[in-house]
Amino acid sequence: HVVEELPFLASVNILMGMVMAGADRQGCHERLRVLAQEAGRSVKEGGGRNDMLERVAGDGYFAPVHDRLGEILEPSRFVGRCPEQVSAFVEGELMPAVEKYGDCLVKDAPKLNV
Repeated sequence: HVVEELPFLASVNILMGMVMAGADRQGCHERLRVLAQEAGRSVKEGGGRNDMLERVAGDGYFAPVHDRLGEILEPSRFVGRCPEQVSAFVEGELMPAVEKYGDCLVKDAPKLNV
């Protein structure tokens, strides 16, 4: 669901990019709110997909960030410490528990990579 919700999650990053480019925070927030509501309505009432990003890209007000939307919307920017936490869990909790049963496991099993 991250890809579907990404436009809403990214609105704060779009807002920050606009403010850094000199836009009024309140005015930008209002425009994003309106676009988000329109996109949400399209999904809920029309069964369409979330087109908020297209709305932002098509709105000249957001021109200062149009060339940075790909960077702003990079999904890896929205996972926080998840990769490190998963690795720590696998190495510190899962693998020690699995190793106790090493004799019962398939010797040529694929290695778990996260």
